[in-house]
Amino acid sequence: MPQIHFGTDGWRGVIAEEFTFANVRLVARAVAGHFLRAGPHPVRLIVGHDTRFLSREFAEAAARSLAAAGVEPTLTTGFAPTPAISYTVRAQGAAGGVVITASHNPPCYNGFKVKTAAGGSAPEEVTAAVEAEIRALQASGLPPEAASNTPVPLVDPAPAYFDALKRFLTVEAFRGTRLQVVVDPMYGAGQGCLVALLGQLGIQAEEIHGEPNPGFGGLQPEPIPPHLDALMARVRQRAGASRVGLALDGDADRAGAVDEAGRFVNAHQIFALLLHHLVHDRGSRGTVVKTFSTTDMIDKLARAAGIECRVTPIGFKHIAPLMLDGSVLMGGEESGGIGYRGHIPERDGLLTCLLLLELMAVRGRGLGELVRDLQREVGPHHYHRLDLEVPSIPHGRQRLEQLRAHPPAAPPGMPLTALEELDGLKLRFADGSWLLLRPSGTEPIFRVYAEAPDEDRLTTLLAFGRALANPA
Repeated sequence: MPQIHFGTDGWRGVIAEEFTFANVRLVARAVAGHFLRAGPHPVRLIVGHDTRFLSREFAEAAARSLAAAGVEPTLTTGFAPTPAISYTVRAQGAAGGVVITASHNPPCYNGFKVKTAAGGSAPEEVTAAVEAEIRALQASGLPPEAASNTPVPLVDPAPAYFDALKRFLTVEAFRGTRLQVVVDPMYGAGQGCLVALLGQLGIQAEEIHGEPNPGFGGLQPEPIPPHLDALMARVRQRAGASRVGLALDGDADRAGAVDEAGRFVNAHQIFALLLHHLVHDRGSRGTVVKTFSTTDMIDKLARAAGIECRVTPIGFKHIAPLMLDGSVLMGGEESGGIGYRGHIPERDGLLTCLLLLELMAVRGRGLGELVRDLQREVGPHHYHRLDLEVPSIPHGRQRLEQLRAHPPAAPPGMPLTALEELDGLKLRFADGSWLLLRPSGTEPIFRVYAEAPDEDRLTTLLAFGRALANPA
């Protein structure tokens, strides 16, 4: 039996291979064991899910197994954004939560996320404890408890969550704006949500890919090209500098954007723009936290503002605990997930989209204009990530260990200034460029990340990284 392992954000597996009803019940029983041991009692957990194939049925199976183990589960009325479920955990004073989702993974995957009482991603000490419970249950040979037949209470997360989002915004900034918004929830759990929220703010928005489709229309629900071609084309069909496209990943905890010219705005640019907005337009102060694969623009903006920038390993579970004491203004990662002080210690793609619109409204500028303003302030930063398939997750880890044991020489004409190993292997160069090599923690992918001051150097680094990841 393949080992059940929690990666950068939960346990994920291919449906009907690793991700089965038996394994979901096993993990639910292990989660129950952890929370029951941690107390206090009674233990209540919120259980929710996304729009993937069988996600509702997996969530119901998890809830029944939790109930049989002595936990009091409450199930969402239907699919819901992960941040809405996380908000419900905290707002209702639950001990934690379970979300059945594989986020941005291909359609054949599903997953199991665990949330803490604060509403954030479970840290490594919690997921390690759950994994230990799983191994103990497997070793015992005991069959799982029979699922409880007691009806599970239901909760609709949307009303209270929507109210929380609106409270976070500077609502008056939207009055009189003529923003033309196209929303792409990518067939995921955010469908209908952003359009409804914008309607409450007096903004009409068009939604594409806004119906359940477990195959995600043949795409991967990750808000990056080439999965955003339809959104980019739809924005180009609109007229005016106020047009913008906003995208959510499969469980709506991450966001992507398209500017008025139909160009993709990457997650690094979004993070930097919103940091600038919170500091300079709202006058907010506090530490900013970024993951190891995130742009150096954040460091530059933090230095200019006189605030601290902290760096963590990859995965929002490393950021969430730092947000609990209120000292962190915002925390973000390369994949488009950003969390904000005063909300929940969790990535929230819907709030990120709303704040981008607030920024456009406050400054009266298109998203592309704002990106150009940013580049004038911090200098040009060009970024790209390659996702290279490998035979298995362990294969990717083995390749990283080989690179760490025998660090590569720098490409010709690019003096190497530092090697960093916080998470993967990062090579820093004299011109400010960097290259990061790292296996994915959730799928059999080896990632090559690079940032450089111009496209030519970026292309050189990506080719160099590809060769290192797949040696002849």
